[in-house]
Amino acid sequence: MATVDIPEEGTFLDTFKASFVTVPVDAENGNAISTTEFLDAAESLVTMFDVLGSVAFKPVKNDMLGNVQKIRTRQLAAPLESENLQDLVRNELATKSHKATEGLVWLVRGLEFTCIALTQNLEKSDEELSDSFRGAYGQTLKPHHSFLVKPIFSAAMSACPYRKDFYAKLGPNKEKVDSELQEYLAALEKIVAILKEFLATPEAKY
Repeated sequence: MATVDIPEEGTFLDTFKASFVTVPVDAENGNAISTTEFLDAAESLVTMFDVLGSVAFKPVKNDMLGNVQKIRTRQLAAPLESENLQDLVRNELATKSHKATEGLVWLVRGLEFTCIALTQNLEKSDEELSDSFRGAYGQTLKPHHSFLVKPIFSAAMSACPYRKDFYAKLGPNKEKVDSELQEYLAALEKIVAILKEFLATPEAKY
């Protein structure tokens, strides 16, 4: 189980390098999502899997970080064409490559999986994390996974800690943890919805 120094009177979210709450979304430019801040926020979210504690979550974490790296590699290769995620995808696909675009598709699925699981768990105070994550997996990643990958992720779902232990690790003040987590997940949900809609358009197909 990873140990993180949470600020006094703070929460685990305060330890994040970046938050989806502050990721710039340009409503006047087709809800363009700033690439750098988005990737930093995604990397920060992945540390949540350390709090879940089990080595079974390592494949989940590595999968998401691998997809972050694919997008960042494209951003570094063509920074002026990659300032927001939508332009990054359009410009990459114009080169007949789709490695970063595919990475974004999978990263969005992973973020949606995490968002649905934690949102559901917050809303259902009597539901254990394993049930919330299992339900979210069925809605998001499972339909896209092969029969070889599904057991790996299923093992992670079964290895979730008890909810009381998980929330205790997010901070000493349960009300503050719940409030900050709700705000964070609402911001993540909004960003996931924007990206899912964009990735479903013909211009994002590969």
